[in-house]
Amino acid sequence: MTAITAARAGFMACHACGLVHRADAHAHGIVCARCGAALHLRKPNSVTRTWALLIAAYVLIIPANILPVMVSGSLFGSESDTIMSGVVFLWRDGSAPLAIILFFASIAVPFSKLFALTYLLLSVKKGSTLAPRRRTQLYRILEFVGRWSMIDIYVASLLTALVQFGGLMSIQAGPGAIAFGAVVVITMFAAESFDPRLIWDPIEERHG
Repeated sequence: MTAITAARAGFMACHACGLVHRADAHAHGIVCARCGAALHLRKPNSVTRTWALLIAAYVLIIPANILPVMVSGSLFGSESDTIMSGVVFLWRDGSAPLAIILFFASIAVPFSKLFALTYLLLSVKKGSTLAPRRRTQLYRILEFVGRWSMIDIYVASLLTALVQFGGLMSIQAGPGAIAFGAVVVITMFAAESFDPRLIWDPIEERHG
């Protein structure tokens, strides 16, 4: 038994507030009755915009992991730390739980999000009908965990603001932090640009 989609039943939801409207195939330029946002059966140019943002994230994630995210200076010299060196330092210092959290939030999650979005885009491009429910659940997970990737930037920001020690020591955010922050923001926009309803279109066409 195949579930009937909202579009097939003659309904569409607002992208901004989620209010469901009766779809009119002959209407153009219709807006949401609640918030006034433009209504579309599918997000315009969803796949193209998501690919563009995803490619930009792939490019920026290289310097985000190679360049230092934090530069500390003192009377004894300066030291630069990348994301991975921070994980290694916490692990060797006996703070294994913090090291694990930092690794998952700043390395595992961003890469997993990039790979998952790539998988979703390729499956939509090929018109796959494989496990649409699981792919939709994967997209919802991406939306939920995306914000937690900023934990590394939060740590660097707090240290930069608080750890100055009367001018004897200074901590500054490095260029890697800027690249990493850009990756997180871009992937969040990419996830928002992707229309998960495209996952179900091939199934509807097959059974339509």
